[in-house]
Amino acid sequence: MPVPTSPLVHRLVPAPAGRVHLVEQGSGPLVLLVHGFPEGWYAWRHQLPALAAAGYRAVAVDVRGYGRSSRPADPDAYRVRELVDDAVAVVEALGERTAVVVGHDWGSSVASNAALMRPDVFRAVAMLGVPYAPRGGPRPSTVFASMGGDEEFYVSYFQEPGRAEAEIEPDVRGWLAGFYAALSADTMPGPGAPSPYFTGPGGTLRERFPADRRPAWLTDTELDVFAAEFERTGMSGALARYRAVDRDWEDLAAYDGAPVTQPSLFIGGELDASITWMADAIDAFPVTLPGLVSSHILEGCGHWVQQERPEDTSRLLTDWLSALPPAAC
Repeated sequence: MPVPTSPLVHRLVPAPAGRVHLVEQGSGPLVLLVHGFPEGWYAWRHQLPALAAAGYRAVAVDVRGYGRSSRPADPDAYRVRELVDDAVAVVEALGERTAVVVGHDWGSSVASNAALMRPDVFRAVAMLGVPYAPRGGPRPSTVFASMGGDEEFYVSYFQEPGRAEAEIEPDVRGWLAGFYAALSADTMPGPGAPSPYFTGPGGTLRERFPADRRPAWLTDTELDVFAAEFERTGMSGALARYRAVDRDWEDLAAYDGAPVTQPSLFIGGELDASITWMADAIDAFPVTLPGLVSSHILEGCGHWVQQERPEDTSRLLTDWLSALPPAAC
């Protein structure tokens, strides 16, 4: 694939909470890329040039709470409807009327809900790692609290402001390296090892992370980029997304069980725990994603789909994009 001549362009654009930092490359139909935890726009460093080379205007944002985007103090500001508003604001600030939205991890949830709530703006949606699951069932915090028996699920561990920050912030780089390794196919704990998604009584997440190996996809330089951002901003903005899950459940009551009808794509990693936990959501795609074009589980891939398997991910995205109906003028 030819390398595009257009450079990466950093911009700050107005958004409801103040500003969104974005990085764009290329020209053509707009493709908005939304990262997950704990990442940033840089998680899409491989897809930006690939999409630009394929004839798209690729735009990767720092989600609210990350990087150079605004970081409100109130956890209510991180509910998904607010992040959908940010995505709409980016499309408008770029002078566009519509976009294709692509998300990974938490970004997948933002992307699918953006398509659900604003079908007038988001004409198609691709989800990486986390499948679409319509709102429904009990309050999320109740579900998470019931998981793990005597151990505590990581989402519950993240709920109390300051608790996870106290674990992570004294050594952001080391914590990130361990977290990335724990969820990567080539470095994740083996069968029978304590799960890195849970903590024992009085324990930490980090004590279950691999401490002696680094994923093949992550160089020292790349780790430095991620770490430098969180060392500058702290972790509270990123963790606030987890602290808004019950607010999402309340806000989305009107969409209980609602399908996303636009053309869609799902890409997951075979070894990503989300694929196991949310197997029922994948099985329900014929009902919940009636516009699904294709679904792909990448063999031997972990959670960090677009970074572990950048060429496969970019190829699947560009093939899917090329088959979409053209954007309306």
